[in-house]
Amino acid sequence: MLERLDRDVAVIGGGPAGLAAARAAASAGARVLVVEREERLGGILKQCVHEGFGLERFGEALAGPEYAAREAESALAAGAEARPGSFVARASREGGLFLLRCLRRGGAYELRARALVLATGCRERTDRQVLVQGDRPAGVLTAGLAQYLVNVQGLLPARRAVILGSGDIGLIMARRLTLEGAEVEGVYEIKAEPSGLSRNVRQCLEDFGIPLRLSTTVTAVHGKGRVAGVTLASVDQRGAPIRGSEREVECDGLVLSVGLIPENELAASLGLELDGLTRGPRADQSGACLAEGLYCCGNALHVNDLADYVSESGEAAGRAAAAYARGGPARRELLPVKAGSGVLYAVPQFLDLAAAGRGQVEAGARIYFRSNATLREGARLVLKAEGSGEVLLERSYRALRPPEMERVELELGRVPEGASALCLEISRKERGDGRD
Repeated sequence: MLERLDRDVAVIGGGPAGLAAARAAASAGARVLVVEREERLGGILKQCVHEGFGLERFGEALAGPEYAAREAESALAAGAEARPGSFVARASREGGLFLLRCLRRGGAYELRARALVLATGCRERTDRQVLVQGDRPAGVLTAGLAQYLVNVQGLLPARRAVILGSGDIGLIMARRLTLEGAEVEGVYEIKAEPSGLSRNVRQCLEDFGIPLRLSTTVTAVHGKGRVAGVTLASVDQRGAPIRGSEREVECDGLVLSVGLIPENELAASLGLELDGLTRGPRADQSGACLAEGLYCCGNALHVNDLADYVSESGEAAGRAAAAYARGGPARRELLPVKAGSGVLYAVPQFLDLAAAGRGQVEAGARIYFRSNATLREGARLVLKAEGSGEVLLERSYRALRPPEMERVELELGRVPEGASALCLEISRKERGDGRD
């Protein structure tokens, strides 16, 4: 007989975002169940043995497993339930309830919930998504898989590795492989600047003498049973390989750190509109999507730099989901947030100006953004209200880089009546402009 469960809030994903959402919802009095496909809670943080997590959230530097353990303990202590080792095979909505058909060892179960929080995280791009030519012999693996093999399984996936892409996981694995005795021949990035955080470039590459080659990519992989080498080539401004610049490098491992994408299949199956830039659903400051009762948070919404921000996003979504489950639909007053000149993207994509009055969120809203280009000599951010032209916020930065996400806070009460949208714009800071 199919087991049937009824809960106020269902949370899909037991990583830091899902656990923070579960704790917030349970603390608000909701009956919460977390569905997690792995056997242990914590998400990707279980394999991140390096420190640096929790500086904002807990006021101390924690390793990934420590951070994950704190989030899990907090969620369970608040009364949330969890079912590890199960995943959602099908999701639908009927009669105001979300119906989730879940599979786990020993059988299936059906979960019905009034509110649903998507905290499914993100996934890595593969070699086929960046058009690396050649066969797929053993030894071609993503940086996350390499991290799992080394940190969890205690295995060394390569003795001499080439790393393609300078994303943060790739930079961290360059250092980790070196510490484990492997030789990292080099880190190669197709762009003209690194894709990871500046601190990781310094701490993981420069401190260990690992070369970083920009405007360079892998054009072919060699080897049948096992990687024997790769062909490298310089690229032009369009990213196209420059003929005659090719050279071959011997290696027995190619580690890919070529970007992350929100896990959006479940969101798409529920009919949510996805942002073309973030690849996650469009949502307001509490993670509420355009479909009633449906929330998204963490890296499923957009890829974050810090786990602390992921948990912050989860808390807002969990609190709002519990309020919806208890009180049902409420009036929303949505104001679009637009990425203007100099801004790659902004999240949330709109603000619910009525949310503060319902007690779901504080009177301020956090807006996360990335610049679309590097400004090293100072930058100026302006947040304007379209329709009135009023400047609501200005901030100066010493530098901005697309890989490094920034955030600002806006008091909702400052938004003028009649505003048709909010627009973020970034420009180069003028000399002598000392405004902060």
